[in-house]
Amino acid sequence: MTQRVMIAGGGIGGLVTALTLHQIGVDCVVFESVRALKPLGVGINLQPNAVRELYDLGFGPEVLDPVGVPAREWALVGLNGNDIYAEPRGELAGYNWPQYAAHRGALHMLLYQTVCDRLGADAVQLGRRVTGYRQNADDSVTALFDDGREETGAFLIGADGIHSAIRAQMHPDQPPIHWGGAVMWRGVTRAKPIRTGSSFVGLGTHKHRMVIYPISHPDADGMADINWIAEVTYDDPSARENTGWFREVAIEDFAHHFDGWTYDWLDVPALIRAGTIAYENPMIDRDPVETWRDGNVLLIGDAAHAMYPTGSNGASQAIVDARILGACMVANGLTTHALATFDQQLCGPISAVILRNRGAGPFGLLNMVDERCGGAFDDIDTVISPDERTSFMAGYKAAAGFAIENLNAAPPTIPPGARVKSTAPVDS
Repeated sequence: MTQRVMIAGGGIGGLVTALTLHQIGVDCVVFESVRALKPLGVGINLQPNAVRELYDLGFGPEVLDPVGVPAREWALVGLNGNDIYAEPRGELAGYNWPQYAAHRGALHMLLYQTVCDRLGADAVQLGRRVTGYRQNADDSVTALFDDGREETGAFLIGADGIHSAIRAQMHPDQPPIHWGGAVMWRGVTRAKPIRTGSSFVGLGTHKHRMVIYPISHPDADGMADINWIAEVTYDDPSARENTGWFREVAIEDFAHHFDGWTYDWLDVPALIRAGTIAYENPMIDRDPVETWRDGNVLLIGDAAHAMYPTGSNGASQAIVDARILGACMVANGLTTHALATFDQQLCGPISAVILRNRGAGPFGLLNMVDERCGGAFDDIDTVISPDERTSFMAGYKAAAGFAIENLNAAPPTIPPGARVKSTAPVDS
């Protein structure tokens, strides 16, 4: 029986899984449904815990700097432009690794090209949509495709996103995708970065806010690509029930929501209207499930734990998933016990993060300020104390896996040179 691991989905999580399996000596192949990969999307944040894993895969600043920029600050700002909370990020905060704000499409293409370079051009098979699976008597698993073809291997890793067909088979009675009424409009504008020059800024209230951060280094004129997310939450979600998934829209369709958001340090309406393109999508996730594993089949990334992007850790967690899966295989061999160990280690804690993000994640501070003063204040300390703000953020970092002391002290997820010794699949 083949010892190949099959990966359904060539997104960030699927590609990092392929690179990790190659690193530890496991044969693998990625099946991706689209026929041509393109640099789609806008901004994405990679937390230090994910950057650490990319460094260990050989992605240092020399390749990450061209697709993004190290973040220097994370800040929340009230409706009248005054700071609620601000802190340094990445190495400036004392982490051993930076936090990157990157162009998602550029990062995706970097990972794809690296997989092709290291594993071979046929390691990612495009135009191959996995629609389900079949467990076999010899402990192998067969991936089923939309064209009727089949492929058999030792394991099937479902990295096929929030609309995962593998998850749908594994959990046929799961509720539909959850949407709480928030709509996001994403875009990029060429402009001068604000504050530190590499700040992630959340501005407004929990139901009406902007997120702004650069995703490129400034040019000679001080201009950079500024990623922005404009967000409005509707009290009646059914009023927007036909909202499409990541569709291009005209900027004037939504820019009026932010008229008047002008401060001495930022002109939000001008920033939005100077964008070259905008995409609309609902902020959605999935209810947690009790397990991500069915025999020799395992879910990772958004297929396992699609979450609101309020914590900027969806892609980061997908990268960490891939690395922890590799570590479980190094420790347990190419066995179902490795998949079970992964599931036991991550499913419960990360499911809790899904619910925490649904409650606004680190943006929960905006909720608290909005409830106490309507989002406008002169002295934030009279609204919410420094200790309360610091404690709130520390709790989120710990839950999301990037508390600084724990991360800096942790040994590598996969020790240098580690390889899988046993490749005989066994029941857990």
